Amino acid sequence: MDQFVFAAEVVLNGLMTGVMYALVALGFVLIFKASGVFNYAQGVLALFAAMTLVSIQNGQVPFAHLINAALGTQIHHFGWTVPAALAIALTALVMVGLAFLIEKLVLQHLVGQEPIILFMATIGLAYFLEGLGDVMWGADIKTLDVGLPQGISGGIEAATAQWFGYGFFIDRLDLWATLIAVVLVAALVAFAQYTKQGRAMRAVADDHQAALSVGISLRFIWVMVWSIAGFVALVAGIMWGTKSGVQFSLSLIALKALPVLMLGGFTSIPGAIVGGLIIGVGEKLFEFTIGPMVGGATETWFAYVLALIFLVFRPQGLFGERIIERV
Repeated sequence: MDQFVFAAEVVLNGLMTGVMYALVALGFVLIFKASGVFNYAQGVLALFAAMTLVSIQNGQVPFAHLINAALGTQIHHFGWTVPAALAIALTALVMVGLAFLIEKLVLQHLVGQEPIILFMATIGLAYFLEGLGDVMWGADIKTLDVGLPQGISGGIEAATAQWFGYGFFIDRLDLWATLIAVVLVAALVAFAQYTKQGRAMRAVADDHQAALSVGISLRFIWVMVWSIAGFVALVAGIMWGTKSGVQFSLSLIALKALPVLMLGGFTSIPGAIVGGLIIGVGEKLFEFTIGPMVGGATETWFAYVLALIFLVFRPQGLFGERIIERV
């Protein structure tokens, strides 16, 4: 009975972790549906959004290190702080502006190019944004607090202690992340399936030139999609930054999103959520059951082994579209 209760707690925590993975994977799916390319820069977008948010909150002067070095000053802050809601809104505007710049300076020059060219462009974009964030806001570890509840949920602990004789330790931040992810996914699915812009996005993913020939504005679609992906990155950055601090390693969450996409499918928004939940629960249960037998630390590689198995037997993922090319 005790093992069953412990396993139930592990599953719940795995579901919460899986939602966090899915939040990052959503940005990849959106870009892939619009351009047919894996956006290597999505993890760095989450890092850049989180760095911008916490810096706006604290009233930090952008490029302070360069300004002080050039002018011999010691100015680092404006002397005020910004409320969390306003800071989030301003950061969202920054991400929309970044989407315009990406389309203007990068994407519009790559219309009709092979997917590998677009993929290489996102690699360059990732390293550029990473360096820009460090120069703009500094490379020190930052603490992000937007007012989301944190700590163990007393209600769940008390309820499970009454039911099972053991209180589950569930972080309230994970509960909020789950709620936000459900709302976000529902909105994105409705947008992609039932709006004119969503259908245009799918048309652009199929063929850039054909979409242009029927009057679809490729520039508008790419700006729109990168803006939405930037907002999703902002939400993911808030959750992960609040949980573990805003630091360079935040950009590496993109690596965990890759097996999520392989399981769920690169073109499916619901698949990103299902894949995230499978990875989250799977790695926690595997660590709980098999980890002690092999010395632990299985969470670092379980997701990739599972993704490799899927690549062998179902390469399009659970919800992905099977692509058939005639020779």
